[in-house]
Amino acid sequence: GFRKNNSERISKILNVENLKVWFPIKRGFLRRTKGFIKAVDQISFDLMEEETLGIVGESGSGKSLTARAVMGLLPAPHVRVDKGEIVFGGEDITKVGYERLRGLRGSEISMIFQEPMTALTPVLTIGTQLTEGMVVHGLADTSDAHRRAIEMLDRVGISNPAKRMRQYPHELSGGMRQRVMIAMMMLLEPDLLIADEPTTALDVTVQAQILDLLRDIVFDTKIGLILITHDMGVVAEMASDVIVLKSGELVEAGPVQQIFHAPCAEYTRALLDAVPSIETAYPGSPSTDSTVILLARNLHKTFRGQRGLGSAGPKTKALDDVSLDIRRGETLALVGESGSGKSTLGRGFLRLAEADQGSVEFNNIDLLALNGTQLRLARCKIQMIFQDPYASLDPRQSIGSAIAEPIIIQGSVTKSDRRETVDALLTRVGLTPEMANRFPHEFSGGQRQRIAIARAIAAGPDLIIADEPTSALDVSIQAQILDLLADLKQEKGLTMLFISHDLAVVRQVADRVAVMRQGRILELGPVDDVWSSPRHPYTKALIEAAPVSDPLRKRGLRTPMHGRFATGKLTEAAPGHWVAL
Repeated sequence: GFRKNNSERISKILNVENLKVWFPIKRGFLRRTKGFIKAVDQISFDLMEEETLGIVGESGSGKSLTARAVMGLLPAPHVRVDKGEIVFGGEDITKVGYERLRGLRGSEISMIFQEPMTALTPVLTIGTQLTEGMVVHGLADTSDAHRRAIEMLDRVGISNPAKRMRQYPHELSGGMRQRVMIAMMMLLEPDLLIADEPTTALDVTVQAQILDLLRDIVFDTKIGLILITHDMGVVAEMASDVIVLKSGELVEAGPVQQIFHAPCAEYTRALLDAVPSIETAYPGSPSTDSTVILLARNLHKTFRGQRGLGSAGPKTKALDDVSLDIRRGETLALVGESGSGKSTLGRGFLRLAEADQGSVEFNNIDLLALNGTQLRLARCKIQMIFQDPYASLDPRQSIGSAIAEPIIIQGSVTKSDRRETVDALLTRVGLTPEMANRFPHEFSGGQRQRIAIARAIAAGPDLIIADEPTSALDVSIQAQILDLLADLKQEKGLTMLFISHDLAVVRQVADRVAVMRQGRILELGPVDDVWSSPRHPYTKALIEAAPVSDPLRKRGLRTPMHGRFATGKLTEAAPGHWVAL
């Protein structure tokens, strides 16, 4: 490859040639290996300096497995690289020893993992984890590493970075933990950076900031970036070249403009067709029922951190005088940045997070005044679909048992009919009755989300709170899940609170949208009105920062908005359209 002016040749950072990876097949009570199956089948690609290579494909296509093979993180001998070369800096990684691999990881090849809570050590502070790599690789002494870590936290958009250095991973939101992981890898100044779904848990303004930062680092330091993502908008914004994987095989490869505007493979065309667009309005009919099913008024929630044993830390306002109503049969979307209080509000409706002040009425019953059996009965009509279905499913419980549990608790179906009901629910969400005896780890992410939906509707709820139900899914599975939720809403007359940071998804599913920031609702109104004429500066920033799935319409560098925008007091700016001034 050459620079744009062709005056200086760009060197090759990575060459992967005919990579083939095998997975073990385990059977029986002792889970003994009975053979191997091909998980990656003869994948080849190059990466040049200053280049960003996008790897896309559905869940289970081999994207993350390929990245882990490049890092030398496949657990040999169980998962093995059977064939092929991975040449980095003239050295075949598949043939080097453990000590050399250990030296390569971090300082020369770094990886931003998809799940930050798993990648971060829960018993070490953020500061310790950020500085450890720099000290171990001899990039800085302890004091210099601490200073650089604070600067990098500020660059990735984390407020009060000095305070965050003393906190633990569980004290940060999912999006903030993801930013910590990105900061940790950038501090090591690698030659090759692999980002596995780096913006999955981030709202669009922070995502824009992170993408701009990654772009700057690629060009300023002349590193290579491998970007693994299911967000085609991110690929269009960032990638120079794209490879498309399916079932471990390379389906198509080429420049980003060719892949998006003239794809050769039918699978690539199907992926692009499944991408939701922020410019596409909700196709359904808005609810005409004005009956309010849930009414929240003046909710306050404050979390207090800890400095040490028996020592209380500073307070954090998660909800600050929030009022909201949800009408029967509608889908109300709740959008906002990571840490804005979206999930806290959803959990507060179910009293999974107890509000300090305020009231929540569901079907004219004050939920905050209920206890014991009365609360349990009221909760039967409100169900929650959690963001991470694997964490919300008991790994020791079969999925048939998990789906049957709410039915058993309510006693709504006789014992003889339980299996038939579970089978019908599995079929309704696109799975098969034969899967009832399997366990959560035996399913893909998309299948586990379907199981979570089946469990939620098993209770026959009036209201479903869906907390980021599609954030970790590839576009084809995401489209299936959204279609499933739309069908269930139409068939069963469900009301839904849809919590998301993906504005394109919200545009497609919601009747009304509420924009939330720093524990306050800044704008509330019909989704078309909010999109066509946003009245709050922060709403405008969200919409402008949303990536577009077209490489010819790249938005370029963007600056996120900081600071408080409003007092949080809503004023009616148009009929049904409220904004904080």
